[in-house]
Amino acid sequence: MHSEKIQAFVLSTIDYGDNDRIVSLFSLEHGRIKAFARGARKSRKRFGAALEPFARIEAQIRIKTGLSGLQQTDIVAIYPAIRRDLAGIAHALYACELVECLTPEGHPLPRLYRLLAAYLDHMETETASEGSRRFFELNLLNILGYRPSLETCSRCNTPFGEAGALLQDGGELTCKACLGHGTPIANAALRTLKSCLATGRFDLIAFSPESLHQAGNLLDHAVATHAGKRLKSLEFLRQVNI
Repeated sequence: MHSEKIQAFVLSTIDYGDNDRIVSLFSLEHGRIKAFARGARKSRKRFGAALEPFARIEAQIRIKTGLSGLQQTDIVAIYPAIRRDLAGIAHALYACELVECLTPEGHPLPRLYRLLAAYLDHMETETASEGSRRFFELNLLNILGYRPSLETCSRCNTPFGEAGALLQDGGELTCKACLGHGTPIANAALRTLKSCLATGRFDLIAFSPESLHQAGNLLDHAVATHAGKRLKSLEFLRQVNI
């Protein structure tokens, strides 16, 4: 078993015993992994502040099935501006929990790694916003293959026209001919979401208030369906956004 250096984001940590921690990491090289950090609760020299949630680190680690061994860490970015802002903290924790919940273990996802990096970098210089959160969610779902079809009805494959779509339970989008009930999603909201998939830059696409509301409704359903559980960070995020 060899030791290697990886790039990773800290998704979460759990205290183990009096001295140790189990750390959930999202790495560029191996995707989501769990690692045992021996002495992490006492050793400031080996780990310092590098195991704080949403810290970006370089880590020396022994990779193995189940629980890897975290040996040493160096901070790449701790995101101090985000940590000074309650809304920024809420959005960053939510992004990390979403990645932790939806990604398979031990499967590299370099596009998603770059998306998470871009999102945190963006929030370090700009105020966290609902639009950037929805941009992140949509692109995350797209990378993982969980994105609802924004172009055609999921039942009959008919393209959505000016009439838009109907949102069903579970995040499915249908046309009115297939199902006459559901929450309306206007064509303008669908166009805005498709524009978000065509650019890699946060806040380049502006949502109208109505499109943001409808897009949020769609993405909330899609995320809840694939997460399969209540996200702890989501309640905190909603409280901050009130």
